[in-house]
Amino acid sequence: MNRRDLIRYAAALVPMLRSAGLSAEHKQPEIAFTFDDPKTDDGAGLSWREINYRILAALAKHRIKAVLFVTGKRVDSAEGRQLVTEWNREGHAIANHSYSHFGFNSTDVTLSQFESDFLRNEPLISNYSHFVRLFRFPYFKEGDTTEKRDGMRSFLRQHQYRIGRATIDASDWAISSRLEERIGLNPRADTAPYREFFKQHIWERAQFYDSLASRVLKHDVRHTLVLHHNALNALFLDQLIQMFVDNGWKPISALHAYADRVYDLQPKILPAGESLIWALAKESGKFGTELRYPGEDDVYENPKMDALGL
Repeated sequence: MNRRDLIRYAAALVPMLRSAGLSAEHKQPEIAFTFDDPKTDDGAGLSWREINYRILAALAKHRIKAVLFVTGKRVDSAEGRQLVTEWNREGHAIANHSYSHFGFNSTDVTLSQFESDFLRNEPLISNYSHFVRLFRFPYFKEGDTTEKRDGMRSFLRQHQYRIGRATIDASDWAISSRLEERIGLNPRADTAPYREFFKQHIWERAQFYDSLASRVLKHDVRHTLVLHHNALNALFLDQLIQMFVDNGWKPISALHAYADRVYDLQPKILPAGESLIWALAKESGKFGTELRYPGEDDVYENPKMDALGL
């Protein structure tokens, strides 16, 4: 094959590679892990201390540093401070998730009430050595009016906070609730079906948001996955992380993920919130048929679990 034929062959090969997802520009997907709502509640036959230990052990095994988004009312006790201290000691970032976990899109919650609740939480977490100025809105709801959306964004800037969004939203909390209920009724119940449903659910949502990100942004992002401090993750986080590794994804530090400039974008949609990728797709006006509302909720997973007897 001469040089001219080689160039012609290479030019024809590029579209084929791109269609197969193998272009030279494609990078290994990266994913960070973030956790909401640490709490001193037992679940699925595990004490809160065991739940905490197992989640931290899984992260340590895979050498992952996460962000823990703390809701003050759940850890406003000596035991709660111990829980958060253990995350801080392991080098995980400690961030703000409000004190009372109000739904900001509720018409019953005003901007001033939400701001006050944010400030109430800060003293509980600001003295930890790995405290970071990231704020995650409860339920990923960032305001139902322009006044609330833009008012809270301005308030956060004044307090030198960034929004701790996630690109991959999911409903692990709903699966954990079902698992904990089943174990409460039958301590010897088989947990494997919950593990497999959990892994499949997270994988499906990761594929959806990764595909959406590539079409909305036209480039790769450092993904962040939202999970919760619960029995489900205590039991299966190790396998979940390994699933991503086995499928070619690279686990990264959550703070490294948040250094991606995509997290500074402020989608101008109402109601505001959901996954960052969902919000950017909504703002573009091009993906209406793919975007359900809310982006993730138990109303989507419960029928699937019902059908499986979970």
